[in-house]
Amino acid sequence: MKGFIKDFVIALILAILIIQFIKPTIIKESSMLPTLQENNYVLLSKQAYTFFGDLEYGDIIVFHTNLETANGAKKDLVKRVQGLPGDVITVKDGIFIRNGEVIIEDYLMESYTTGYVEDYEVPEGMIFVMGDNRRVSLDSRNEEVGPVPIKNIAGKVVFRVYPFNEFGRMDKK
Repeated sequence: MKGFIKDFVIALILAILIIQFIKPTIIKESSMLPTLQENNYVLLSKQAYTFFGDLEYGDIIVFHTNLETANGAKKDLVKRVQGLPGDVITVKDGIFIRNGEVIIEDYLMESYTTGYVEDYEVPEGMIFVMGDNRRVSLDSRNEEVGPVPIKNIAGKVVFRVYPFNEFGRMDKK
């Protein structure tokens, strides 16, 4: 019995640690194609920015929004970090410009960024996000989402579990 209690306590501690640091998530949208497909199963690092570094351009994150699903639940979105506090963002003529520099994005579904944003300065405590499938992505270019409060980040996508042929770390491209 003593061995069982010891094993149970160790398992409980490990479970609490895992729950505190990792969140499994299933992708339910196509806005991150071709990087992430619908029904990809990924792991988020919930503490990525607390213990493991700062937000960086290109990080793929999941964040909470005020948008609602069909059943009325709050909706989380997955997008790529494209602007940090103080950055000036411009989107025009299909080109994404950050701080006056044209940004080449080889990971996009198409090499064209839809929409129009002119000299938008990302406020303190916020980030600017966009999906890789820009034609269908509901992101910071749209006033329904707008800039994302850093405090709303649920986690950084760090690992893809499924599909198995793409099993592995999610490194920035």
